[in-house]
Amino acid sequence: MFKAIAHPERRRILTLLLARPGQSLFEICASSVGATGQSLTRQTVSQHLDALEKAQLIEIAWKGRTKTHSVSLVPLRAAIELISESYL
Repeated sequence: MFKAIAHPERRRILTLLLARPGQSLFEICASSVGATGQSLTRQTVSQHLDALEKAQLIEIAWKGRTKTHSVSLVPLRAAIELISESYL
């Protein structure tokens, strides 16, 4: 999970999904701009979404034929609890 959120573009995508859950790949591509100021390609965003899904940081739902993405807070809360128990 930490490896997945280590990438700045993935954190940007998570921020977009936190602000507006249930976005499709097209919507994420349209609103995501990389560190260089250019929009990310669909392939790049798709690869980042796959990494976030494998880390269980996003949830996938289908609305008709459209795949939508939302942030899953469960693993993030578990990580926060683990860190706070270990270090605080």
